[in-house]
Amino acid sequence: MLVPLLQIGGTVAVVAALIAWTGPVYRWGRRRRERRRAAGAPPPGRRPLQVVAADVRRLGRSLSLVPAGAPMARRRALVAAYDDVLVEAALLLDVPHELRTTPDGTRRDAERLRLVAALEAAGLAVQA
Repeated sequence: MLVPLLQIGGTVAVVAALIAWTGPVYRWGRRRRERRRAAGAPPPGRRPLQVVAADVRRLGRSLSLVPAGAPMARRRALVAAYDDVLVEAALLLDVPHELRTTPDGTRRDAERLRLVAALEAAGLAVQA
């Protein structure tokens, strides 16, 4: 009679211990997942500088290789995309620019060249 009573008591003790430790183990696992997720993720809304630099090089190369007979819409789209990544790189490196406010034409082309030179001076490899 004593052995079954000890077995029931032991089983109840093990179940009670499992229930008592469920909360702390769950909180520990949740904190660990949050730390791992926070360490691996870049700040929200910003891409890593390496990705932006690769896009600057890729779009600059694509823009210089547009054939003479290509549609004007293609060239304008490439210029707009190139301007967007230049502005993004300037924001990441804290380089002042006026590319968004400069009107189209030779003044905007000059501002684009000035921004490329400023980004290179800031340490970004613009030309591959």
